[in-house]
Amino acid sequence: MTVNTDTLLGRLQRSSIAVLVLVAFPGALLAAEEIRVLNWQGYGTDEAWALEAFEAQTDISVVHDYFNSEQEMLTKLRTNPGTYDVVLINSAFTSVAAREGLIQALDLSRLNNAADLSPEMRDNAGLSHDGKTFGAAWVWGLTSFAVDTTDIDPVPDSIDALWDEAYAGRVGWRDDAVESVMLAAIATGQDINEPTDLDAIRDKLRALKPQIRTFWSSENEWNQFMSSNEFDIATYWSGSASRSKSQFKLPVEFVIPTEGAIGWLDGLSIATDAPHESAAYQFIDWMIDPAFYVQWDTDVGAPASANAKALEQLDETAFNRQILGDAEKLANVQFMGAMEDSQREAFLALWQGTKTYLQE
Repeated sequence: MTVNTDTLLGRLQRSSIAVLVLVAFPGALLAAEEIRVLNWQGYGTDEAWALEAFEAQTDISVVHDYFNSEQEMLTKLRTNPGTYDVVLINSAFTSVAAREGLIQALDLSRLNNAADLSPEMRDNAGLSHDGKTFGAAWVWGLTSFAVDTTDIDPVPDSIDALWDEAYAGRVGWRDDAVESVMLAAIATGQDINEPTDLDAIRDKLRALKPQIRTFWSSENEWNQFMSSNEFDIATYWSGSASRSKSQFKLPVEFVIPTEGAIGWLDGLSIATDAPHESAAYQFIDWMIDPAFYVQWDTDVGAPASANAKALEQLDETAFNRQILGDAEKLANVQFMGAMEDSQREAFLALWQGTKTYLQE
């Protein structure tokens, strides 16, 4: 066999150069690390400007997968081991995921910004399981209702407004079993986590029959229905109401009823078999950083941050300081707790039967 010495020499030279580059600049010839995040679509972690800044700072790129319900989120974790790094989980479902071994216990000392988390959020029982923390408190908010201020004046302060015959055929309601049962529990004076009279809740929900204009399932749908004047009053989330008002210029006002509202806390967790654990910690730390949150809330609209320093940096007129910073208004808020499968199934059965009745 004849060897072309010029070709061989060239190959050796190129190999030597490659080795020198790798020694001097270890990441020069390597692609940026990529993590996969599982979340609701359009919910903070997929803001393009934030991901670009995060990648520029860390050389870690982020791709997303989405879910439309907590049950779908759990199913995706169960059926796609080794796929996800970071997952958004409501505190009512964190212990379920932890108990099934779908997420791993967190070492909060690996998160620089964890020190600024409000203790009541950081240490929320819903983010823990078996004495260990499985979710880093991220954002929180309320579920009650919002009104179209061009059609409703003055703005009501009671949850019974949803049942007021003055708004018959003009009420929007989210198609969600847990949320529906809990709102009816508030309206009937019960504990949202341990209601004792499901018959009263069923009857209260059935009383919505003349009220319902349409059911909605996503923030985008809500905005479309409101902008097309499909309803005057509708169940909604506090952070979404802030966005609807500031970004979409809709004439809406979020209401915290005197009877109370549903409080919820969302945490960021790491999948048990996350392929990029270190990068996942870096991403979570970025998400709870005041620098990210303040821009998210100011430019886009967001739920309230679990980071006390982040809330302090908001403008005094910001929704999350004016509305969610009012201790008197929050006095009757009930936060969602962990829920056993049996209770969730009971809520689902109650709602499915009720929805059928409402649509007859």
